[in-house]
Amino acid sequence: MTDPDIGAIMGFSGFGKKARTFDLEAIFEQTRRTAIERSRKVLEEEERSVDGSQDPPSCSGRSDSPTRKGHSGHSASSPGANGSDNDSNSSSEGIGPALPSQLCRLAVEEDEDAVGPPLPPGYGKPQCETDDEEEDEEDDDEDENPVKRIPDSHEITLTHGKKTVSALGLDPSGARLVTGGYDYEVKLWDFAGMDASLQAFRSLQPCECHQIKSLQYSSTGDVILCVAGSAQAKVLDRDGFQVMECVKGDQYIVDQAKTKGHTAMLNTGIWHPKIKEEFVTCSNDGTVRTWDMNNEKKHKNVFKPRSVQGKRVIPTTCVYSRDGKLIAAACQDGSIQIWDRNMNVHTKFHNRQAHVPGTDTSCLSFSYDGNTLASRGGDDTIKTWDMRNFRKPLNVASGLPNIFPMTDCCFSPDNKLLITGTSVKRGQENGKLLFFDRETFQKLYEIEVTDASVIRCLWHPKLNQIMVGTGNGLAKVYYHPGKSQRGAKLCVVKTKRKAKQSQTVTQDYVITPHALPMFREPRQKSTRKQLEKDRLDPIKSHKPEPPVSGPGRGGRVGTHGGTLSSFIVKNIALDKTDDSNPREAILRHAKEAEQNPYWVAPAYVKTQPHAVFAAVELEEEVEDDEPEWKKRRL
Repeated sequence: MTDPDIGAIMGFSGFGKKARTFDLEAIFEQTRRTAIERSRKVLEEEERSVDGSQDPPSCSGRSDSPTRKGHSGHSASSPGANGSDNDSNSSSEGIGPALPSQLCRLAVEEDEDAVGPPLPPGYGKPQCETDDEEEDEEDDDEDENPVKRIPDSHEITLTHGKKTVSALGLDPSGARLVTGGYDYEVKLWDFAGMDASLQAFRSLQPCECHQIKSLQYSSTGDVILCVAGSAQAKVLDRDGFQVMECVKGDQYIVDQAKTKGHTAMLNTGIWHPKIKEEFVTCSNDGTVRTWDMNNEKKHKNVFKPRSVQGKRVIPTTCVYSRDGKLIAAACQDGSIQIWDRNMNVHTKFHNRQAHVPGTDTSCLSFSYDGNTLASRGGDDTIKTWDMRNFRKPLNVASGLPNIFPMTDCCFSPDNKLLITGTSVKRGQENGKLLFFDRETFQKLYEIEVTDASVIRCLWHPKLNQIMVGTGNGLAKVYYHPGKSQRGAKLCVVKTKRKAKQSQTVTQDYVITPHALPMFREPRQKSTRKQLEKDRLDPIKSHKPEPPVSGPGRGGRVGTHGGTLSSFIVKNIALDKTDDSNPREAILRHAKEAEQNPYWVAPAYVKTQPHAVFAAVELEEEVEDDEPEWKKRRL
């Protein structure tokens, strides 16, 4: 028996052979040809059946019988002889009678890849498709012109108070707005719960008598960071109740890194964009501190900005980068200093001449792509900086008045526009909200808000609505009915709720002149007469009880009282005897004691039956030999 036979018997005759390989392209090509051949055969059979139905049943064919292009009247050609011709004709020529002229024109206008018969005359593309095309064209126009994306067709006004709205915050979902001002008030607004009256659902003073500097919702929207003019930042929940308060540092320690918290007034604060428990604050004590919400007893890290000479400078504002890896601060010496979040010793980027020294840079804002930083200076300018080349600004716009230390600047959600407000003297001009092109820094658009300064501005990416805080106590919301979502659109459609009138129970009197006296209802009497009667009633009028004369009655003590102390006081007051001479006062009782001895005399009956008293002696003045200056003065 040979080896192959043994392998076949054992069951491993195929082991060791090479696996089969398949050429997929050849298989697909063969399948395509087979499908084409089958389609060609089906078309030929249909043509033959049509030709057979049109020809008469006689054997001789008519010379004027209708024929199709490319075929004889008898269709006697074999499939093999003109297979290629039929294949090409079937793909390029239609089947059946010729189309009318109007339908042919519509078919030519349609796309070559369209499937199905052409539409009848008068029927073009569906209305939805034309609307979609128009919307696409509008979108293209908006992409080319970013001004059309600004939602400013409608506005609502929220009245915060009479003083400046210095803080503005909107939660990530866009459901609630929080405002704070110079009147120490913080107000919470719920767009879904408000009606057309536009009233805040809560008002509180979390920091007592300190002006509100900054308000911001966390990345999750469950807590609010409240920064006021005090040295301690506070964290509030969504309803305004305090959750955490940062500790205050020791004012007598020179090294600010050794203290547990800020020792001077805060300027601003902002949440970390990724970590929901971390936030950063800057203060007039010359430090920028990061905090953990779970540890309120001490800061997490300290950054100390320094001037060119290495001296302490005050940071006026601070911000996180979009990815949360960098912390930027603008200082009073005109510099912008940026640190790595995890390294607090040396700055990663800095520019000493960013703005004019001695001015308060009011805002720093990173673009959504993280490559550009915008700064709103107290020198009436706004600048943009490239993070990859931080030595000189990309663009500068001047002539923008800024008199508030918290004037905002921010980027639009599509990163094409830069927004800021201008400061004016109240009543003289109108504060404006300006829109600049990010690349060219050309002023594209402006909105006249009110006759006061425009301080805070915020463009929410989800709602596509712009919130503005002004210097006369107003917070305005700009929106577009078609481009904006929720937010202000929810409350403007609700009607004002009617004021609830006080419910009083009144008795309605039914006049029944012919009813029996026992069923008559008592008439309402005059109030004055009723008061006079009540005055005469001792119980209703609470008349005080008169004093008791005599020994007393009804459990009440008499006028002079019934106690021993009152009796003694009474007798002492009535006793008019003169006790100025004690000897005479004692001898007054001598006769009574002699006649009826009781205490002392019985003891001396045997030894001294007759009492002996000293004789009365006249007092003679004895001349004193003492000098006059030693004598007592009376």
